Amino acid sequence: MTINERYDRVIGYFKETQPVVDTELEYGTIFQLLVAVVLSAQCTDKRVNMITPPLFRDYPDAAAMAAADEAEIYEYVKSVSYPNAKAKHLVGLSRMIMTDYGGEVPGDMRLLLKLPGVGRKTANVIQAVAFGKSAMAVDTHIYRVSHRLGLVPPSCNTPLKVEQQLTKHIPQEEIPRAHHWLLLHGRYVCKSLKPQCTVCPFTSFCPKRLEGSKLGK
Repeated sequence: MTINERYDRVIGYFKETQPVVDTELEYGTIFQLLVAVVLSAQCTDKRVNMITPPLFRDYPDAAAMAAADEAEIYEYVKSVSYPNAKAKHLVGLSRMIMTDYGGEVPGDMRLLLKLPGVGRKTANVIQAVAFGKSAMAVDTHIYRVSHRLGLVPPSCNTPLKVEQQLTKHIPQEEIPRAHHWLLLHGRYVCKSLKPQCTVCPFTSFCPKRLEGSKLGK
């Protein structure tokens, strides 16, 4: 099977079975999406969705959060991973949005990356989900699934290299949805510790690159 055939099989399956797909994070505005994505770093979407309703109720926009201090925000986010750092980032990015970006979350990658706590993955999520751009955010799920399915070679050993390989082979108009397809596949089927190979639709051609697994390479 060629690499293009492999992509065609994977993307074709998702297009047919999951034509409508979106993030599992709950939000109402682009700013709230940004906050949720920052909070989701090394944390589950389920946990983030538990804490954001009261946070968004009391701090619904950048103006409100910019007026808060870190200790106030910490009380809302203390149950997520790295709460001190994330509280600091949320206040900092809110203030920068107000002072530098006129109160609006920017859609430009360069400007997004200037915000405290916003790395390439977060910026790509915002570009894809909020602005519909062909940006591929590579998290741990997508990194894992891409390697296991043989969508990227072992030499793609960084998230950026995986991102570049995926965007090279996935049709531009499908990239925003492909992010969710691969992420959800990793979250519910191709799990880190116990991949559900018996129910995976790709098992017939998956090279099963599971390091240290009895399934072999």
